[in-house]
Amino acid sequence: MTGRERWRRRDRPPWWPEGEQWPPRDGRRLRRRFVGRIAAFLVFASLWIVGLIATGGWLAGRASSADHAPFPFFFPLWPIAIVVLLFVVGSAFGGRQLRRLAEPVGDLIDALDRVAAGDHTARVRETGPREVRELAAAFNGMVRRLGDAEAQRRRLLADVTHELRTPLTVVQAQLEGIVDGVYPADAAHLEPLLDQTRVLSRLIDDLRTLSLAEAGALTLHRETTDLGALIEDAVLPFRAQASSAGTHLVLDLAPDLPELDVDAIRIQEVLTNLVGNALRFTPTGGRVTVRAAREGRGVAVEVADTGAGIPADALPHVFDRFWKSPGSRGSGLGLAIAKGLVAAHGGEIEASSRGPARGTTVRFTLPEETAQV
Repeated sequence: MTGRERWRRRDRPPWWPEGEQWPPRDGRRLRRRFVGRIAAFLVFASLWIVGLIATGGWLAGRASSADHAPFPFFFPLWPIAIVVLLFVVGSAFGGRQLRRLAEPVGDLIDALDRVAAGDHTARVRETGPREVRELAAAFNGMVRRLGDAEAQRRRLLADVTHELRTPLTVVQAQLEGIVDGVYPADAAHLEPLLDQTRVLSRLIDDLRTLSLAEAGALTLHRETTDLGALIEDAVLPFRAQASSAGTHLVLDLAPDLPELDVDAIRIQEVLTNLVGNALRFTPTGGRVTVRAAREGRGVAVEVADTGAGIPADALPHVFDRFWKSPGSRGSGLGLAIAKGLVAAHGGEIEASSRGPARGTTVRFTLPEETAQV
């Protein structure tokens, strides 16, 4: 990867859609060409006006001279015809160029008014000079992304409302029963309320972490970390759960793992999400394997299971906020948070599956910029 590619990769905003070019257009080149076209038109218009004034003055002087017959008898017709032809051709050319520029710009202004009024379906025709076509294409792309962002915002609001409603409904019902004397205010009835408040607190913390990561405002407390020890510490709490479920939890760590300059708590959170998901969907007798190895000058970490797998049509959505597989009891934020935390470290994360009942592998990388070799 060249230095320019690394710069573009780091400079890309976290909210920019995956797979789309960043930066989207060469704005400086577009501005230079656009200004150059305007300047050429102004120079031509100025020369046309100066020529018209000079020609008119010359003709008037010749017509008023006492040594010549009155205009136009003193003057041959062919110079006049040439001047008139040049003016007509120049006027037609200038008018055509002005129309080619003015009409798309007028459409763009109208579309901007529609977008300002909240209409994200506004589009402009990509016609006119090449610079104007590129401007129209950039505008259409911007409006499309605005529409997608607005749709995501609405979905997020609906999903958050749904996720908050369930624990709040449980808390409200229990408290009303205690106040009305239906339930006694004992530990058996108060502890479920405490559990629901923990659910709410975890959901709020997850939403905050996700919003900060997606906005690129997540603060990382980096420190030189032994990656192998970090993975072992993250997997250790799941040993008992795997044993009780009859699932084999296997560590496969390369002996030459480098130390990384990372936020250990955040990377541990990523591993916790991935291992927890893998164990949740792996049946008794299955296997969950956590691998880590060098990849170039960076590191690749995989969490692979032999569980239910993910259908091909659902695979592109596993990192979406609040996406959940059928029967999942989670909030649907775990993988979205993992993606945000890995991206905040400059890495990438992906999921693959060979189909239902054939297991899932989630793989993330930490690039060379974070590796201390």
